[in-house]
Amino acid sequence: MIGPRRWKSIVVVVAVAVLAAAVGCKKKNVDPFPASGAVSGWEKTSDTRVYSADDLWQYIDGDSDQYLKAGVISASTSEYKYQGQLEAVIDVYTMGDSAGARKILESGQTSDAKNVQLGDAGIAYEQSVTFRKGPYLVRIVAYEDGPSAQQALITLAHGVEKRL
Repeated sequence: MIGPRRWKSIVVVVAVAVLAAAVGCKKKNVDPFPASGAVSGWEKTSDTRVYSADDLWQYIDGDSDQYLKAGVISASTSEYKYQGQLEAVIDVYTMGDSAGARKILESGQTSDAKNVQLGDAGIAYEQSVTFRKGPYLVRIVAYEDGPSAQQALITLAHGVEKRL
């Protein structure tokens, strides 16, 4: 028979083990940006820049209010080049929840958007792809157009999607 003192020790040990397991299971910081060559044809050409919600205006001046209202926590951005020609930028917005990501995705959608299978929902245009996955909103924009630009952007978007 186990005495009351022994039970107390067992309960404390179990509680510490459960707490340690819960802390260890938390999702680590996500780096959504594929390394050069990780997505066929794409090379990362810049360091990743990160903007907090308070500093977002420095990156998207004039448009930051809608992101703040939707609960943006931070924005990260990096530039890429496809086969040495097509230049693009990836913006990843970390929102407080998936509702914020949905709100931004739906508010920016126009009639020429083409639905694409990315994350929880995605849309593509001639020179851009935008999708949401959980609390993340990802926008990839090409600086120029070309015959294979949209498909190249979608391929890059799948590379980002796998990392979220």
